[in-house]
Amino acid sequence: MEKFINYVKNSRIEIGKVIFPTKEQIRNAFVSVFVVVTIISLFLALVDVIMSALLKGVL
Repeated sequence: MEKFINYVKNSRIEIGKVIFPTKEQIRNAFVSVFVVVTIISLFLALVDVIMSALLKGVL
């Protein structure tokens, strides 16, 4: 039982050291990820269209 109590105490101490992100940081990270994913998706779609057109031309 003593080990469990020490575990809980140590867990509370460690949780106190955690720095949680602010709403602004979360929003900025979301926007950054959204923009990067959108750009990569558009690039891959463009490559797919080009490759499809080239393949249709060959066949």
